[in-house]
Amino acid sequence: MKIVKMAALAALILNASSAFAGGLLTNTNQSVHFLRNPARDASTEIDAVYTNPAGLIKLPEGFHFSFNNQSAFQTRTITSTADIFMLNGENKTKEFEGKASAPIIPSLQGVYRKGKWALSGSIAVTGGGGKATFDKGLPSFDALMGSTTVLLSPDKQTPSGYSLNQHMKGSNFIFGGQLGGTYEINKMFSAYAGFRLNIVSNKYEGYLKNFVAERLGSPAATNATYGGIMGTLEPQIQALKAIENPTAEQINQLAQLETAYRGAGFAYLASSETGVNLESTQSGWGVAPIIGFNFNYEDKLNVGIKYEFKTALDVENNTKVDQTGMFPDGVNTAHDIPALLTIGASYKITPKLTASVGYHHFFDSNAKMADNKQKDAGATNEYLAGLEYRIDKMFLVSAGGQITKYGVGNDYQRDLSFACDSYSIGLGGSVNVSPKVKINVAYFWTTYSDYDKVPGGGTNKDVFSRTNKVFGAGVDFSF
Repeated sequence: MKIVKMAALAALILNASSAFAGGLLTNTNQSVHFLRNPARDASTEIDAVYTNPAGLIKLPEGFHFSFNNQSAFQTRTITSTADIFMLNGENKTKEFEGKASAPIIPSLQGVYRKGKWALSGSIAVTGGGGKATFDKGLPSFDALMGSTTVLLSPDKQTPSGYSLNQHMKGSNFIFGGQLGGTYEINKMFSAYAGFRLNIVSNKYEGYLKNFVAERLGSPAATNATYGGIMGTLEPQIQALKAIENPTAEQINQLAQLETAYRGAGFAYLASSETGVNLESTQSGWGVAPIIGFNFNYEDKLNVGIKYEFKTALDVENNTKVDQTGMFPDGVNTAHDIPALLTIGASYKITPKLTASVGYHHFFDSNAKMADNKQKDAGATNEYLAGLEYRIDKMFLVSAGGQITKYGVGNDYQRDLSFACDSYSIGLGGSVNVSPKVKINVAYFWTTYSDYDKVPGGGTNKDVFSRTNKVFGAGVDFSF
């Protein structure tokens, strides 16, 4: 019976994963230009502030700004299989759905170009994104509470019926402010150097209430019984701890009793009037240097390269209530943002038609994460392609796609923090309402491949799946 391990797992996974395109912690769609054509890594327009800052030297002299808003809507579904669910009046296979939404995701990019220099900056949501709410809780908690009922059986091996009310939600945002400068080496080559300040803001809330062991009949009876079990186990634990030179058998017995004690304690709280509650926030910040390089040939072929260094940072717990014991107030946790390499190229096939391709590589395993999850994070690779067609001086249409392949393994995948391979399609267009003002609109959706984890988090099997759609509108203007 691995009650303590499952409790730690359940508490640690309360972080909402990204509702955006990009790596495990990185948002690459920071403007509507990306939504209507994801292959922007060789852009020389205003969105290049993020996608290809070395290419900004191709903008006309003067000030350039872009304001964007995106609305992202996502579901995360965990289909878990466990015999113990049937003791809770459920089928052996149970579905836990979490809904995440971020209706307002603003971003602002700005550039001042003069001579051989272009100074640029941006403010955007650079990672995380949105909130996830699991109204029926999580499978790991459900399996955990069912497992505690073995303490009530004579053989301490046979679980019995139970009921439970649980609710979990979390949010995760990384806000980024970027500054840097681009220098034109000559008509073909330009370079960029800058940095991004990343600020993390996470929030977790949840509860487990009204836990009832079926054979005990009520929360009060369940609470009293588990309290009695704790009272019985405590002197046995203390007696074993007092032995100066314990045998291997005694050490093993102590570990089993401590596991049972913690399990009983968790059930005792969950069956109390207030239940098991969690309310905690996390915050932290770090800086990532950024360098870039751009090559342009006769304004037909453009190649952009960018490297973002790893953002080394920790987040600190600010905890009001934590009866799980896993978010102690004031404790710091690793929350690095992985380094990122992007390479892209665009080519004007005709004066009206432009094709573009791109590649992203995230160095996930080199970024420290909570519970050392980076050891099973591998690396993320993305492949992008797109087309833009200018209908006339006023209207432009574009479309593109992105394939995302994660390198994560079973140890990385958890209830609320999981990654699934995917492909995305974006389409939209722009309207030049005046020589200095352009409006962009787009729709972007992602289709995910299911990830099967065997065994699951305290279950026989977990199947992770997701859906994602994003709408965006923005305006570019110059003067």
